[in-house]
Amino acid sequence: MTRLIAVIVGLGLLPYAALAVAQEPFYRGKTVRIVVGFSAGGGFDTYSRTLARHMARHIPGNPTVIVENMPGAGSLISANYLYKIAKPDGLTIGHFIGGLLLGQVLGQKGIEFDARKFEYIGAPVNEHPVCALTKASGITSLEKWMAASAPVKMGGVAPGASNPDNVTRAIKAALGLPIQVVTGYKGTAEIRLAAEGGEVVGACWGWGSLRATWRKGLDAGEVQVILQVTPKPHPDLPGVPLAINFAKTEEARRLLEVAVHNDSLLVRTYTLPPGTPKDRRQLLRKAFQETLRDPAFLADAEKTKLEIVPVTGEEIERTIQSLFKLEPALIAKLRAVLLE
Repeated sequence: MTRLIAVIVGLGLLPYAALAVAQEPFYRGKTVRIVVGFSAGGGFDTYSRTLARHMARHIPGNPTVIVENMPGAGSLISANYLYKIAKPDGLTIGHFIGGLLLGQVLGQKGIEFDARKFEYIGAPVNEHPVCALTKASGITSLEKWMAASAPVKMGGVAPGASNPDNVTRAIKAALGLPIQVVTGYKGTAEIRLAAEGGEVVGACWGWGSLRATWRKGLDAGEVQVILQVTPKPHPDLPGVPLAINFAKTEEARRLLEVAVHNDSLLVRTYTLPPGTPKDRRQLLRKAFQETLRDPAFLADAEKTKLEIVPVTGEEIERTIQSLFKLEPALIAKLRAVLLE
């Protein structure tokens, strides 16, 4: 071991290579858990299971990587578990919805964590939220949605969840769209079933996830993307209007920017418990980014239609810090729109 580290130093490959050598015995024979805050079959679950099939190759010691689902309260149960109960040993990774991090700033009930103390690994995608509705609803364009005579029922998981709840509440407030948020579903898989059964007419969540998990409905023309809640259009959706272009006041624009656009960086964050050793955090950050560039992983993601636009742990940390600098008046407005 001493000789190997000496060679690494001589080649100028420290600090990471020496770190990998040091951590290899720790991870050998171990199991790394990805605890997903939503039920199986949704976007969070699909991203995590795809990652789990490939990430072990990039962790020294090649541990087993498994996915455990811990749904409830829009993934808040899993977030609190990661903060309060999970051991900070580098063997438990949390995957809960990033809107909860903004929720702490807004004073959301039930949050028992401090977002500034988590250790962030990264995210596989900078979320591109869209709103998709069933053809059976008769709402096939934004114009028809705006002209609807009754509130349109849209699925959600819990107040404070980035997707679908925060996006849906934000466009209702900013654009004046007739919307009734029907929340309490365990994940987007259940919302899809509810939409297909007529309980709701659709929901708003990331295009990268929606195109993978609702592929059958999209291909059959039974589901249509009506609105993009993003600063710029997605290449896949050139003719779908942007919500920001219909915001008539500066307050409405700011609401969309903070509640949705800025939050999109955080939605699919992979996170470690507070107190996780820095060397293991760095090792997992590197393994995560390497996995997202792995040709075998990318081929798997393409087959599943998962969008990959990597976000680093450092970017997430900076975004978290910015949330705690929001002006009080805007925080009050966001709280009223997203949580009340």
